[in-house]
Amino acid sequence: MVTRRNFIKTTAAGVGAAYTASSYSRVMGANDRLNIGVIGCGGMANSHMRALVDMYESDNCRVVAVNDIYTKRMEAAAELTGGRQIDDYRTLLEQNDIDYVLIATPEHWHYQMSADALEAGKHVYVEKPMTHKIEEAKKLVGKVKQTNLKLQVGVQGTSDESYEVANRYIEDGALGKVVMAQIDYSRNYVGDFWAYDIDPDAKPGVNLDWKAWLGPAPEREWDPRRYFQWRRYWDYSGGIATDLFIHRVTRIMKACDLMFPDYVVATGGTFNFTNSVAEIPDTFNVLADYPGGPTVVLISSMANDTPIAHVIRGHKATLTFTREGFVITPQEATREDVVSTGRDGGGTDEGLITYKKKGGERVDLHHRNLQNAIRFNEDLHCDCEMGYAGVIICYMSVESFRDRQYLKWNKDLEKPEVA
Repeated sequence: MVTRRNFIKTTAAGVGAAYTASSYSRVMGANDRLNIGVIGCGGMANSHMRALVDMYESDNCRVVAVNDIYTKRMEAAAELTGGRQIDDYRTLLEQNDIDYVLIATPEHWHYQMSADALEAGKHVYVEKPMTHKIEEAKKLVGKVKQTNLKLQVGVQGTSDESYEVANRYIEDGALGKVVMAQIDYSRNYVGDFWAYDIDPDAKPGVNLDWKAWLGPAPEREWDPRRYFQWRRYWDYSGGIATDLFIHRVTRIMKACDLMFPDYVVATGGTFNFTNSVAEIPDTFNVLADYPGGPTVVLISSMANDTPIAHVIRGHKATLTFTREGFVITPQEATREDVVSTGRDGGGTDEGLITYKKKGGERVDLHHRNLQNAIRFNEDLHCDCEMGYAGVIICYMSVESFRDRQYLKWNKDLEKPEVA
């Protein structure tokens, strides 16, 4: 079985400690300021930039340059951060004073921009998913290993340490054999889903470079819905799978030490917003079998936000994630002294094991982790290997849904195929 641990060992052994000529723009000291360049200045990027501005004194970091193909957004970002405006992201990557870049663009640009940043000797924080295609993710893992630079994938929930702690309980046998995990990410929109407002100020050829925004995506005439509501189109996104499920499934993978699935199947459709122009479905569900178990169940609807319990089911006990951390509840049929005392701050009460988390799903924690990785070689919370595994299950589910096929992961060729 390929787990995250032995995958890391295998890839590290195969690549070695190779460096390119541009591996580091400069050598970092523990007290050196980290300078950041921002590529993509839309909605999610603003959350990042506000956090980074707040971290200026406490974490000795600053945004020194910003880039966007929409001038209005770039100007607003420069005003927020004090960073200089750079029209072309490749020019931004040439700046010697930048240590790492934040890439907060649509998914179809993630691979090329990340690869270019690594080639330029910059560490990378790239929003999820790591890439738009499985093959791109595989190549990016190789690029990270080749350059020996840091790449953090923006699944901020992995900076909630309760998933790592849950993994230690599972490894210790607290749940017995893990057979199933379930988790959801649902919303309830009115009128239409992911129909973000369209800014009438956006004028291609005047203040917006539409051709540059399309980049590696198929050529199309200007459509403001595709630009402002790109998550609804297959050319630029995997929809629910890559915008929402990636957050949830990565946590399960971390807790259960999962890497490559054996089989993936997805179902769903446009059941409520039947007049929407969105290509992606409003309801999307996934079943993924991992070698020897567990089955991972992912549930989502954009028309009903009633949650399900986020649980990992084992033969001896069930682990339930809560807003405060998690609780492990023994199964009556196999009740025994699974773990006599709590660990890592946990406690017991009539067989229950509770853990109260210290971290959380926060942008600042995720950036701080990357900064500590750059300065002190701290382990990343969502590195390129985990980013690769997340892309695999999410895009296998997209392909399964779109082709209405049951897919198997070919571990030798590292590609999906019809089961």
